[in-house]
Amino acid sequence: MKILVIEDDEKIVNFLKKGLEEEAYVVDYSFNGDEGIYLATVNEYDLILLDIMIPVKDGIEVCKTLRNSNINTPIIMLTAKDSIEDKIKGLDIGANDYLAKPFSFSELLARIRVQLRTSYSNQTILKIDDLELNILTKSAKRGEDNINLTAKEFALLEYLIKNKDKVLSESVISSALSNMDDTNISNIVNVYIYRLRNKIDKPYEKKLIKTMRGLGFKISDE
Repeated sequence: MKILVIEDDEKIVNFLKKGLEEEAYVVDYSFNGDEGIYLATVNEYDLILLDIMIPVKDGIEVCKTLRNSNINTPIIMLTAKDSIEDKIKGLDIGANDYLAKPFSFSELLARIRVQLRTSYSNQTILKIDDLELNILTKSAKRGEDNINLTAKEFALLEYLIKNKDKVLSESVISSALSNMDDTNISNIVNVYIYRLRNKIDKPYEKKLIKTMRGLGFKISDE
């Protein structure tokens, strides 16, 4: 799942990016409202973390602009302001939740899970054949076997299952799973496909991840 962080404090951005990536989220970020609107418009995100006090356009204006553009991605407002009036204003213009600074990272994760559970109420558990992925608990199992995945492996497997039976090129996969800091994406895709196969396919008779020579990869139970 991909999250956009719009926040002008570089230390907070780095803290959120590191923590969220450890939880298997892909993270983009912006330090001002204009760029945040642009990223939210041209890319698809599962959730947006939006600070109110950001330059160029503040968070209220960003939220209002996105909602007027029919972008209904869940938005959690982050701000040092914690007055009732500020909370009401943020919620009234379309924010889904409001978290005042300073906040604990565990609480933020819980709030993110609530929003994703609402948005993906029918997709909490992803399945293909005997492989099962829980996108909220970040757990995976095949048959009765629990499978330990790294954050990047989980993100890749989640994307493959959501697009099961579709042939996905390396560029399509990298676009969906990369953030703005990634380099050598093509090599990364191949490395993590290899690692996934070792964990979810190699020990089992039925292989799910297929290589479509010259085209890319797909996951299928056929």
